[in-house]
Amino acid sequence: MLQLSDSTQTQASPEEAYKQCRHVTAKYAKTFYLGTLLMNPAKQRAIWAIYAWCRRSDELVDGHHAEVATSESLDRWEEQLEATFAGHPQDIYDLALWDTIQRFSLNIQPFRDMIAGQRMDLHRVRYETFEQLKLYCYRVAGTVGLMSLDVMGTDLSGDGAPWRQNQLQSSPVEEAIALGIANQLTNILRDVGEDARRGRIYLPLQELAQFDYTEKDLMQGVVDDRWRALMQFQIQRAREYYAQAEYGISRLSPDARFPVWAASMLYSQILNAIERNQYDVFSRRAFVSKPRKLLALPVAYMRSQVLS
Repeated sequence: MLQLSDSTQTQASPEEAYKQCRHVTAKYAKTFYLGTLLMNPAKQRAIWAIYAWCRRSDELVDGHHAEVATSESLDRWEEQLEATFAGHPQDIYDLALWDTIQRFSLNIQPFRDMIAGQRMDLHRVRYETFEQLKLYCYRVAGTVGLMSLDVMGTDLSGDGAPWRQNQLQSSPVEEAIALGIANQLTNILRDVGEDARRGRIYLPLQELAQFDYTEKDLMQGVVDDRWRALMQFQIQRAREYYAQAEYGISRLSPDARFPVWAASMLYSQILNAIERNQYDVFSRRAFVSKPRKLLALPVAYMRSQVLS
């Protein structure tokens, strides 16, 4: 469990603060952490600080604190965020974030939006349409891309290639958001059974009805042709978001591409695992095995070097 507040730690140096954020990133995001080691030191530290803040935020509503999470606790967390951006960090993790804010001129809005997404988790257990779900996915995951983009930086030198002209209407911002949405859709598909046991259904109810599949069916874990068709539809949409994000990864600064390629490739492979499990996300948890992860890393590194 991460320590959420300890005012006595604000006497620590930024170097010690970044060290703590590095520990959090290495513990909870091992593959991504290894990728950050290819970045320059300033970017490394900043990404670790952002990751630690996101991890702590997630734990408020999805960790050991989840049972006691309230609107008031999120209010306090948002007040702590505002204080950090105003130059008054409350603990050692905030100190690292404040130093990052100063170095990279981070925008507070994505951080606020993530907290707004956590408020949705407190009050909503159903989503009627995909547009409603997309907003949730942006807030809890798409925001991470926006937080990181100013740190990672972009390299648009390859945009003059003739085969890129049809892609120039997109922007790195849109693509960063797309990757977050893809990741969150993958989370949702993997965790359908677990969420159902908590009384939650994230899949849009309109789309359940489109495939003649009911809430009762989902709560009972029914896997039949209707469910498989519904899941195929959901997986295809998630892959479209990954595809949209890929061009954005190639527009990141060269030293930032590998960790993002690795994270994207490994996360998207969860969709393959769901397919191998015959779409049974009720009694089998989809995961990427260690050998598959190891095989993916050289490919991610190659893409980071040659796709620009």
